Amino acid sequence: MKMITADEVDRCLTHAGLVETLREAFEGQTVQPVRHHHTIDRPDGAASTLLLMPAWTDLNAAGTSDGGHVGVKIVTVSPDNNAIGKPAVMGLYLLLDGKTGEPQALIDGQRLTQWRTACASALAATYLARKDASKLLVIGAGALCPFLARAHSAVRPITDIRIWNRTTANAEKAAAALRADGLNVTVTDDLDAAIGWADIVSSATISNEPLVKGALLTPGTHVDLVGAFTPTMRESDDEAIRRSRVFVDTLAGATKEAGDIVQAIASGALAESAIAGDLFDLTRGGKPGRESDDEITLFKSVGAALEDLAAGIAVYRSSNN
Repeated sequence: MKMITADEVDRCLTHAGLVETLREAFEGQTVQPVRHHHTIDRPDGAASTLLLMPAWTDLNAAGTSDGGHVGVKIVTVSPDNNAIGKPAVMGLYLLLDGKTGEPQALIDGQRLTQWRTACASALAATYLARKDASKLLVIGAGALCPFLARAHSAVRPITDIRIWNRTTANAEKAAAALRADGLNVTVTDDLDAAIGWADIVSSATISNEPLVKGALLTPGTHVDLVGAFTPTMRESDDEAIRRSRVFVDTLAGATKEAGDIVQAIASGALAESAIAGDLFDLTRGGKPGRESDDEITLFKSVGAALEDLAAGIAVYRSSNN
């Protein structure tokens, strides 16, 4: 069994390449049961969450010649880890042979998640962002920030990137890393003005209060929401939902776990039947993406196990070359 580190994951993947891998995964046939959530209570009164995200190749439908694969991501979320200088989210990805069950690889789960999350957003943008979108605002300077900037830049002609974060120093650090890659990046302290400026607004935070205000969105904007992964969190307000054609990564996941969707449905700002489609619909041509240059589109993701499986297989195959 191979042990694949974060640095090795980086060497095995490209953003443009993984976008296409994910497109094929959503077009194809993969079995992904509903992920398992378990709350772990601790003596100090705090609690962590254990997530299990299994998926496997549907051999009957896919007809793969290599026996297919089974994978499971094991993730823990400990919100108070930041106080001790550790990431809140930890994880590993286990890839197995689909026929024999033999372990094939143990992959750094945090890095795999960063890659697949950003590239799923970029995949959605290929259908929902204007083809000439050149101005990107990234809200939040956490671990996902550079991946989102690079992934969106891989599918749209991004020439100008701005980063907003509650702590400016963290935004400056993220901007410096992206500038080292040759991207044109600045830090902004005026979030409202930046929302009105951007062609694509990509937000990755754990905010409980809306940051993306619908009244500030200009015609033609695409909003990409990848944070707020519980029903109590939210990155956009009701007006942003009302003004947008709303898409999600998976209907089952987003309508259960995504605060931006769950709360908007509860308030009446969004009817579940008004969700325009998910990534299955978009990749298979079942629903149209952007329909005009003036339309405001919004994509909300909470993550899907088939994305981890597709990315894990891509890393494993690349590591063998």
